[in-house]
Amino acid sequence: MVNEYVYCPRLAYLMWVQQEWADSADTIEGRHLHRRADRPRGRLPEAAELDAADPPFRLRALTLGSERLGLVARLDVLEVGEGRVAPVDIKRGRRPHVEKNAYLPERVQLCVQALLLEEHGYRVEEGFLWFAESREKVRVAFDEELRRETRAAIEGLRFVALSGRLPPPLEDSPKCSRCSLVGICLPDEVAFLRKGEVSPRPIAVPRTEALPLYVQEPRARLRKEGGTLVIEVPDGSPVRARLVDVSCLVLFGSASLTTPALHELMRREIPVAWHSYGGWFLGLTQGMGHRNVELRTAQYRASFDPRHCLELARGFVAAKIRNQRTLLRRNWRGREPPDRLLLELRRHAERAAHAPDLGTLLGIEGNAARLYFGAFPQLLREEALAAGLAFEKRHRRPPPDPLNALLSFAYAMLARSLAVALATVGLDPYRGFFHQPRYGRPALALDLMETFRPLVADSAVLTAVNNGEIGPRDFLAGAGAVALTAAGRKRFIACFERRLAVETTHPLFGYRVDYRRLFLLQARLLGRHLLGEIPAYPDFTTR
Repeated sequence: MVNEYVYCPRLAYLMWVQQEWADSADTIEGRHLHRRADRPRGRLPEAAELDAADPPFRLRALTLGSERLGLVARLDVLEVGEGRVAPVDIKRGRRPHVEKNAYLPERVQLCVQALLLEEHGYRVEEGFLWFAESREKVRVAFDEELRRETRAAIEGLRFVALSGRLPPPLEDSPKCSRCSLVGICLPDEVAFLRKGEVSPRPIAVPRTEALPLYVQEPRARLRKEGGTLVIEVPDGSPVRARLVDVSCLVLFGSASLTTPALHELMRREIPVAWHSYGGWFLGLTQGMGHRNVELRTAQYRASFDPRHCLELARGFVAAKIRNQRTLLRRNWRGREPPDRLLLELRRHAERAAHAPDLGTLLGIEGNAARLYFGAFPQLLREEALAAGLAFEKRHRRPPPDPLNALLSFAYAMLARSLAVALATVGLDPYRGFFHQPRYGRPALALDLMETFRPLVADSAVLTAVNNGEIGPRDFLAGAGAVALTAAGRKRFIACFERRLAVETTHPLFGYRVDYRRLFLLQARLLGRHLLGEIPAYPDFTTR
């Protein structure tokens, strides 16, 4: 962490205080490189036992600590000989062609190890950095200048950690492009939203290999076997899924999970989402959760401020209405152009952005929803209408027709996706600003969901119906309610997940990002706003 602090104080704070982490190719390669050095070998004699006449030897993976210094370090290699010791730190990559043949963060990290060794009575005059790619060993002398810089870095890190404030990001720094936490830190995005001068560089979005695993067989039983989940169903062959390929486990109805499997999922920080058999989102099970207490403190503080709640709620609702307007314009199939309707929705979005209170805002949202869903049939193909998938108006509980049932299921899926994203970044999905707290209600997920209802849920519904993926055969009716069949749910889940994989251009930052990553990006931006780093939360709207 001292190394990271010298490299970037914000990075050290994110990793040490807020416990943020994300892998990159560099970090994975570094772990692979250290696999030998991480296996302990040998015993370090007491300092008084060392004799200059003894033959030299090496130790690996040696952990040292000092309560007086308040430091702990794990040494990759320790060379012992001639009555002295010399720490060796292994680095991936090539030796940099700079003064002293190494950058300051690496030399400071090595000096921390020297201070600990001296605290235990050993004689330390120098250390070495081993660069694996160029296979070069660089000597580092522990002179007074380096020791002074190391002590200053140790105290600086302590001060930053105790301050409880995230340091500002580096500005237009070449360090950021290869940092594994660039998608969490958001240095360019924060700088742009604070100053609006330079457009952010594109985020290096990793390819999404892990995806949600859905299990909707009511009598399914999931257990762990090595690194896989085994899904057992009555009268069927077991199905296996590798845990590294699972981003979230989604269980419907009475599907059960063994305790060892749940423990492994929590250890890997893979959340388990629980839905009723009909698809209603019930809640999440996860491990210890995010450790960023200060972010949740800022969230709770803002949620008790009526003015702050109104400011955020205005943005949520105005963005929702603008995105509803965009969806209508893109998918309109009516004979008459929707100019009047689009103008009315624009006016409602403007009113929402200046609503004097939450009650008025709710009224504006309701009127806009009535206009939007009143025109929803004009977005459906004639074949879908002729097949019996007509739509008159929005009904939630219970849904009286197939389109309402499909919309309700899509909103439950979207609420779950956003609840997972919010929990991932350290926010509490149950404490919102527009939606008021209620037992078991993910109010903040519903807040962010307003923006994405038209773009993700409604769009997925239109695609599934207009393309013929979902038809009348996929619904069951009874007691005045309509619900999806298991086969219909399966097909719609596939359609919904495809929608989440679609890339869109961020209207502020200009780079392309898929909706899965966009949920995390918007959740992190909300956190940056709550912590005071950016003046306003940038709601997502598309053209």
